[in-house]
Amino acid sequence: MSGGLGRNDPCWCGSGRKYKKCHAPIEEQMAIYHSKGCAVPHLGLLKTQQQIQGIRDCSKLNIALLDYIGDYVIDGVTTEELDRLIYEKTKELGGVPATLHYHGYPKSVCISIDNVVCHGIPSDRVILRDGDIANIDVSTIYNGFFSDSSRMFCVGDVSSEKQRLVNVAKECMELGIEQIKPWGLLGNVGQAVNDHAKKNGYSVVREIGGHGIGLQFHEDPWVSYVSKQGTGMLLVPGLVFTVEPMINMGKAEISINESDNWTVYTVDGKPSAQWEKTVLVTETGYEILTY
Repeated sequence: MSGGLGRNDPCWCGSGRKYKKCHAPIEEQMAIYHSKGCAVPHLGLLKTQQQIQGIRDCSKLNIALLDYIGDYVIDGVTTEELDRLIYEKTKELGGVPATLHYHGYPKSVCISIDNVVCHGIPSDRVILRDGDIANIDVSTIYNGFFSDSSRMFCVGDVSSEKQRLVNVAKECMELGIEQIKPWGLLGNVGQAVNDHAKKNGYSVVREIGGHGIGLQFHEDPWVSYVSKQGTGMLLVPGLVFTVEPMINMGKAEISINESDNWTVYTVDGKPSAQWEKTVLVTETGYEILTY
């Protein structure tokens, strides 16, 4: 991306600064890490200032949708009704549900209840009941940019065991995000998540992780939550990805519903919880875009 640029030319990222004062030092640093055998992102993954603003704007819409739907997550509502509300509100705000028809996914949102780990498909046959915990995962396209986040919702009076799982899952996500810093390594995020989950007696789903996002729904890097500190991709300013660990009350093993090829369950039938945010690596730390 920087091929042919002189050091005094405007930087390719659109910041308005000279290349030598903007991405040249970053690229030189990346080259040093690469020479030491570190996995570095390709420049196309580093978002420009214009792209970052586009993702920010999309993220605001994404969060507005989660704020909006919370009032409707009550005992007796069907997940089909929640999907309809998300679809209509997304269109009203000028966005497009990113999940709708993505690789054949039939709905505008994923709603995963109790022992459903993720990718729960809304249906008029699935009804939220008092005591359920539900993850609502909203993914949005706005002006050609993508954002993604999810929250846990507790329906009515949930058991103390489920509430604790929901709380710890959020803590796992937050501790993972705290590990994000420029020139750190992605494996540090997973180590922090896994350590906290295990300390609390829970397990972490291995097969499904976070992902880069912004210009496409799913980009590199893939984010593991059972990774080891000091491993993984170099965290370079401009990299955008999700932090979304799935924490199981019981064992880590999962299975996929063979009839729809989407819905993921815990094998032991125990509950699972997940929170998700989209995060930008900055020059000084990180910025949570779907705050």
